[in-house]
Amino acid sequence: MTSSAKPQLSHFGVFCHDLDRMIAFYTEVFGMTVTDRGQGITMPFEIAFLTSSPLQHHQLALASHRAEGSVSTVMQISFKIKSLNELREVRQKALAKGATRMRGLNHGNALSIYFSDPEDNTVEVYLDTPWYVTQPHGDPLDLERSDDDIWNETERICRADPTFMSAEEWQHSFSRTDI
Repeated sequence: MTSSAKPQLSHFGVFCHDLDRMIAFYTEVFGMTVTDRGQGITMPFEIAFLTSSPLQHHQLALASHRAEGSVSTVMQISFKIKSLNELREVRQKALAKGATRMRGLNHGNALSIYFSDPEDNTVEVYLDTPWYVTQPHGDPLDLERSDDDIWNETERICRADPTFMSAEEWQHSFSRTDI
């Protein structure tokens, strides 16, 4: 039996030690709104639902019940933004609210910052570039440089990679494959 179902990722859930602290971090740094909060019935712990979109009830579910002393198993939670200035703004907000291990990476196809939230979950904030190179790819990204310097360097790095193509070309090739 063949299936035509292609589920799209919609939201992400994270268990927390300190639910209120995590809600404060994600609402203050990312401007998310708590849409609902309460005790679960089939999941007997407190859950807060957060979103940045009026079209989605929640994009992030934060839940109490993370075992005391347990380490994060989250590889990363990613947020997409539109400009280098927004990337710089989120970096400042995150640092002001307790983010640690801040670092910038130029993936060629995206410009990203990575940091740890207050409970040591890795968070990525990124914007797409108009280019594609095979991933994983990561060069240092210095957001203290001018936008022009960053964009020129990114294009140079991408064009030097043998897998280079425009993002539009990659999207077209992706749409022709059955991945």
